[in-house]
Parts: sequence; structure tokens; C-alpha cells
Amino acid sequence: MLDVRDIHKTFNPGTVNEKCALDGVDLHLDPGDFVTVIGGNGAGKSTILNAIAGTWFVDSGTISLDGTDVTRLAEHKRAAFIGRVFQDPMNGTAASMQIEENLALAARRGSPRTLRRGITAEERDEFRDKLKILELGLEDRMTAKVGLLSGGQRQALTLLMATLKKPRILLLDEHTAALDPKTAAKVLDATERIVQKDKLTTLMITHNMRDAIAHGNRLIMMQEGRIIYDVSGEEKKHLQVKDLLDIFDF
Repeated sequence: MLDVRDIHKTFNPGTVNEKCALDGVDLHLDPGDFVTVIGGNGAGKSTILNAIAGTWFVDSGTISLDGTDVTRLAEHKRAAFIGRVFQDPMNGTAASMQIEENLALAARRGSPRTLRRGITAEERDEFRDKLKILELGLEDRMTAKVGLLSGGQRQALTLLMATLKKPRILLLDEHTAALDPKTAAKVLDATERIVQKDKLTTLMITHNMRDAIAHGNRLIMMQEGRIIYDVSGEEKKHLQVKDLLDIFDF
């Protein structure tokens, strides 16, 4: 599903602020892999997600999705088949529009995104069923303005919007970091349900080592632009926080 081969990225090259963010990273994800990514500040976690999303181009190396080389494909073109949720709950939704209108725009990703033809009864039924997955009662508030929702509700809605069209890969960039612990747990539970239900290939960055261990079938740790630890299967299931701390001092 995803092949990252020997990618490098240096910011501000040739200046006093030069920073090597990615230093020859190789990463392969099979279809349906749910990979959690941990590491200290500046380890390269968000940088690799930005590289996959096409926020900027890598200096060298290749990135392929479903066997297609997207290394030089513009970000807006990759957005047609990549779902992404950012840390800030205010990103990803239109506050002045209704919940159902936001979902309608997400459902029309890859085609001209307007509401000119309105929202059909069939679409409303589909949106209601999708909202039930979140277990936040939003299926009964579909005409409410998104700006009236709490941060957790907006982030859960953003997650649903990002996965509505079943993207080839889902990128979660610390998408619960700005939420209180109780709300973060709810959004993570919703994430797990959606990813498992639709068998989505997923990369999730988190600073929470317990969450990294509890979710997904694979865990990678980054340090100084490299992947220094990669664990999956039964070995991951038996991981403890102490094991991760022994590998890398956060």
C-alpha cells in the first residue's frame, strides 16, 4: 500500500539553521496496517507525514502508493486519495456550515465540491449511520452548525470526514493531543472502530506511549530523522512503556 524508499529532507540547507529532518527513511506498509509512530520533538514524525501527504517534496528518495510513484505529485492531487486529521480540532471542518453539509463536502471529494444540488435523503441516511459510529449523539444534530460543537466533537467529525471516502492511507498527526484525556480516549476509540471496520491503512503519530502500544498492529520509533525501532505482532502486544523508555530517553 505504501512504500517509502530512502527519503531525505533537509530544511534551510547551507544556513546556520540547517536541519536534517529525514535521513534515509525506508518504510513499507501493507494494506490494512495500523502503525503508531512515536519519538521525541524533532525526531521526524510529522515530517514523514508531510512528505507522504505532499506538503512539500523530499530532497531525494521515492514515495509510492498502491504501486504509483507520487513523489512529485502535488499535495492537492494527493488529497483525492489521502485522508488526514491534524492536531488542531478547528482544522478540517467549516464552522459556519452544518454537520451534514460538512459531510456532504467530504463525500464529494475528488469531484467538484459544491452543494448546488443539495443533500439527498439517501445521503442523509448514510451520514446518520456514519455518525452513529462515533457514539457522540451527532446523528441527532445533523443540522447543527459545526462551530457550536466541542473540540472533541469537531475532531471526531473531522476523522469521519477524512475516512468517508475510504482513503488509500489515513494520516493522523497527533489528532488527540489538544483534547482532554476523557475526550481523547473517545476519539481514539472511534478511530479504532473506523479503521478496523473499513480496514484502512493508517499512520498515527502520538506522544502518548500507552496509546501507541494499545492501538494498531505495529509501532515504530523515530529519532533524528531515522526509524530506530519497528515492532509488530505478538511482540508489540507484550510491550510495556518501560520497554520504550529503555530504547529511547524521551
